[in-house]
Amino acid sequence: MARKENADTAANPGRLKQIALTYKMTRRADSKVGLVVAGVGIVTFGVFLAVGFLINHPIYLGILGFILAFLAMAIVFGRRAERAAFGQMEGQPGAAAAVLENVGRGWTTTPAVAMNRNQDVVHRAVGKAGIVLVGEGNPNRVKGLLAAEKKRMARIVMDVPVHDIIVGDGEGQVPLKKVRTTMLKLPRVLAGPQVTAANDRLRAMGDLMSNMPLPKGPMPKGMRMPKGGGGKPR
Repeated sequence: MARKENADTAANPGRLKQIALTYKMTRRADSKVGLVVAGVGIVTFGVFLAVGFLINHPIYLGILGFILAFLAMAIVFGRRAERAAFGQMEGQPGAAAAVLENVGRGWTTTPAVAMNRNQDVVHRAVGKAGIVLVGEGNPNRVKGLLAAEKKRMARIVMDVPVHDIIVGDGEGQVPLKKVRTTMLKLPRVLAGPQVTAANDRLRAMGDLMSNMPLPKGPMPKGMRMPKGGGGKPR
């Protein structure tokens, strides 16, 4: 028990530090985040407290209002922090890969399964919706990369549905902040064993990065080269 309490105590400063860091990063892109979050908390608490006085239960409604105010503040802060993060990532090489790494459980992601010298990239995610190829870069060049990757996979996973997404704000493209929700809305057509089998076949196929032209300059920060086509299970 003593060890558990010590571990919890040691973890709390880390969580508080992470929250403070997230707030600082969000405030750089959203200077009003503090006022908005505080305003949501005050209004929520004030409404419940006022109702409490009206029905002669100010303590009960005040406690309930405090809890719900804290919850509302956390939700609003989380959404604004997420929006700020997407705003900072948008247009950066490898941004789509970072989004795929956080799609959710049940997805296996492999960044940079295809790439050209202009740093146009295709990432892959496999889940119960099938295979999702996400391309980022110049739309015209990305379409060629997607077509080539689909053709390469067709011989291995012909019985698995393949979806493609091009990240961007143009017609027929998906904004970076909507990539995750777009993927989660896809119909689930595969069972768990089928997903595992598809991943095994893709892993056996391998990602032919060694035979592909590398982009000019260093790889973007945070971009990981795939190892034998296997992604990290989600």
